[in-house]
Amino acid sequence: MTEVLNSEWLKLRSVRSTTYILLAITACLLGGALVSYLMTADWDTSPPDVQQRFGSADPSAMVVPFTQFCLGVLGAMAITTEYGSGMIRTALVSVPQRKAYLLAKTVVVAGASLLIGLATTLVAYETGELITGDRPEPISAYAAFGDAVPTLLANTASLVLMGLLGLGLGFVLRSTAGTLVTLCALLFVLPSLSLILPEPWNGRVYSVMLPSLAPQLSGEMSGTPLSPIQAGLVMLAYLVVALGAGALTLLRRDA
Repeated sequence: MTEVLNSEWLKLRSVRSTTYILLAITACLLGGALVSYLMTADWDTSPPDVQQRFGSADPSAMVVPFTQFCLGVLGAMAITTEYGSGMIRTALVSVPQRKAYLLAKTVVVAGASLLIGLATTLVAYETGELITGDRPEPISAYAAFGDAVPTLLANTASLVLMGLLGLGLGFVLRSTAGTLVTLCALLFVLPSLSLILPEPWNGRVYSVMLPSLAPQLSGEMSGTPLSPIQAGLVMLAYLVVALGAGALTLLRRDA
């Protein structure tokens, strides 16, 4: 099993797509820092009554959704590129135990998503704190690091979820384009459509959409339909469905 894990890790870190994804996340971090800087500069020149209506200059608001998509792409391309190039046949000849192959892919994608996600959320937090300095709320997102920990952990969990969701969809669809379209639908299209539903279904449906799970998991959103435990269970359900469907596809269909 160790050899299979090493092989999958080597494949993930050596392909150009991984480098491009990391560069895209870095560019998004720079963009988030710029937006945070501009908001803070605007806050400094605004009268007190206007300052109280500002949102927080937290780069995570921009960085996390984009990074979710990027890690979904990372997970998807960890398998769809092998189907697209035909290397899946070589891989399954080298690792005839398909369960071991699936487990290795899952562990590597989860580990990479965890490292990238944790680093991204921490850098976004530190960048926001560096820019806002000792300014008070609402322009400063958090009064202390302890206040930010639940959000940082919830955002990291959502990023790991997206990496594994992309992997599971990649096993099912076996197509990079199809998987990316599905990820876009889950992250951006369906949540937007759920908001135009009539009351109270708009809030109920939106609460189980991927973008709203991390805020509910951290408990930072008051009056939401889901408790932190319920939000965690919904995230787990997404994971089980995606990886379960991917496992069935891999085990029951020919390469």
